[in-house]
Amino acid sequence: MSNTTTRTQFRPDIQGLRAIAVGLVVIYHLLPQSITGGFVGVDVFFVISGYLITSHLIKHPPRKAKEFGTFWLRRIKRLIPASMLVLFTTVIAVRVLTPESFWRDNTFQAIASAFYSQNWFLLATSVDYLAEDNAPTAVQHYWSLAVEEQFYLLWPLVIAALWSFAVKKRLLAKRFVLVGVSLIVALSCAYSIYLTSVEPAVAYFSTFTRAWELALGAVVALVPAPKSRFSSSPAGAVLAWAGIAGIISAGVAYDSATPFPGYQAALPVVGTALVIWVAATSRFSPTPLLGSRPFLFLGDHSYSIYLWHWPIIVLLPFVSGKLGALDLAAAAAATILLSMITKKYVEDAFRRTLDVSPLVTPVRFLVVATASVALLASGVAVDAQKRQEVATVSLQAAVQGFVPCFGASALTDKSGACQYEADQELILSPALAKDDKSAAYADGCWSSEPYEKKPTCTYGSGKKKVALVGNSHAGHWLPALEKMAAEKDWTITTFLVSRCNPTDAKLKFDAEIKSQGCFDYGNWVIDQTAHGQFDLIITSERQSVPVVDHSFATTEAPARAGYEKYLERWTESETPIVVIRDTPFPGATLPNIPDCVATAKDANKECSGSTGKWTWMDPLADVAAEGTHDNVAVIDPTRYFCQDGTCPAVIGGVVVYFDASHITATYAETLTPFLEKDLEKALQEIS
Repeated sequence: MSNTTTRTQFRPDIQGLRAIAVGLVVIYHLLPQSITGGFVGVDVFFVISGYLITSHLIKHPPRKAKEFGTFWLRRIKRLIPASMLVLFTTVIAVRVLTPESFWRDNTFQAIASAFYSQNWFLLATSVDYLAEDNAPTAVQHYWSLAVEEQFYLLWPLVIAALWSFAVKKRLLAKRFVLVGVSLIVALSCAYSIYLTSVEPAVAYFSTFTRAWELALGAVVALVPAPKSRFSSSPAGAVLAWAGIAGIISAGVAYDSATPFPGYQAALPVVGTALVIWVAATSRFSPTPLLGSRPFLFLGDHSYSIYLWHWPIIVLLPFVSGKLGALDLAAAAAATILLSMITKKYVEDAFRRTLDVSPLVTPVRFLVVATASVALLASGVAVDAQKRQEVATVSLQAAVQGFVPCFGASALTDKSGACQYEADQELILSPALAKDDKSAAYADGCWSSEPYEKKPTCTYGSGKKKVALVGNSHAGHWLPALEKMAAEKDWTITTFLVSRCNPTDAKLKFDAEIKSQGCFDYGNWVIDQTAHGQFDLIITSERQSVPVVDHSFATTEAPARAGYEKYLERWTESETPIVVIRDTPFPGATLPNIPDCVATAKDANKECSGSTGKWTWMDPLADVAAEGTHDNVAVIDPTRYFCQDGTCPAVIGGVVVYFDASHITATYAETLTPFLEKDLEKALQEIS
């Protein structure tokens, strides 16, 4: 994303490549269905950065501490002023424009971005299935800047070490560096392919899986340049157009289902490297187009465009509502205008100022700017925390029974006195609701991808042994079951797994190791529960992953067959099994219930659904309800979420879901007396 081309080394084709890269990214974010693979624009930027930085380092390989410092200070002058300005402005905008339920994620990521570790922050949370329905933050695009900054920090040390070793051993220094960099390309590329095949969410943000893209740009800087007559020849033009075709075809053909980066990244990465290496000058080459005024303008402003476009897209809906065509046009126009202002008055102006000012030096500016963003973001986070503490006091009073019409207790009201009104203050606020999860989350009771670890947790200390089995849609019933455990002399042991379903139908994950791991987990659960170890098994599932060789459109039948076989094995010990039918699914129409409630003027008008729309397949409950197994019963809790066909987002002052499908722990707890009656009735049926 950085703009490091100097005028003495000006390459119009590289500037045009920047224009293509930022164009792909911005169009992808504005109109994701138009260029489904526009995210590859980031990879184009990586190659360009690797080429330009290595070209500079090879001309003047740093050897002394001062030379390293000079290199890093140059990067600070070029990159930090604009990035910190956008970060600072974005944090203020988040505080002013968004409800407090959005503050925490945005501020935490802003702090990570200020220290150029955003990619590692996202890498750590990308494997959190429970966070996948959270709204995107206004600063998450800083992950790619973090990768580049980490490269800028380490790459001079790598080049210097290789160069020094070659000189010491009296080797051809540039050739030796090329060999070393090529080895980095090979190792990083191999790791990228491997990690993408087993953990693509982690691979996407990792510096190590992206290093080869920057290093391939470095290879282009190190290999001999083609002769000028080749660059100006038709063959050179053909190769350059082939590189452009590789970039564009990836942007058009790839989508969110494409495992990336992996080997798929080679198409845009090698395409970019080819254009840069050929340096085509023929009038039939892409250079005249890449060097045209529109492309040069976008290339010159690409860094600021990249910085500004995403916060505008994320925050604009809080001002104008759902984005229409005019809103998208306004977002594009605002991005261009702000990029022009930032380029002239921040990027260029600060570069000059930091060169000559005895007071505002690059290091001082870096420290002050980073600290300012971090302190501002921390202040907003603390403000959000204080507000949540106040809300928690009210919530605790309600939980202790001091508030009438609380949660599911409102369901029994026939007079209408418990009807939630738009101007009513929520007892469980959206900000609290996002973290209102069962104890299984804090206690680490989940088996997560690729399901090698199989933790269990116990709740209660009674004589009757109860197994709670399933994925997160079993786990969200734990608060109600915990309350029942104390009354019924239970000890609950959890067998909880993220996304996976214990079934004999193998599920299609984004990596085979996960599919096999999930299948093995189901067999392990059978071993742990189907031989009389428990007095009662309670289970519930959400079919969040299709069956192998099927899409969601065709997965229901094979999923039912898999559960039929699984239940046959599971019921051999004649242990009573109660299946809780899956709860209504808001994700069919809304991305996140707390976010919707936080921004809605009338939550139960704008954020509610219907039994017709909030539906999803439930093959486990369907098979269990067929009655072919004497010791299996089914509970249908739908009436506790939807009445008269309407499924409110708020019931009894409580936000019902903490995302787009999981019920809040508070609402689950208020459902305890209802679930208890249903459970007693179910056990009577199979006794």
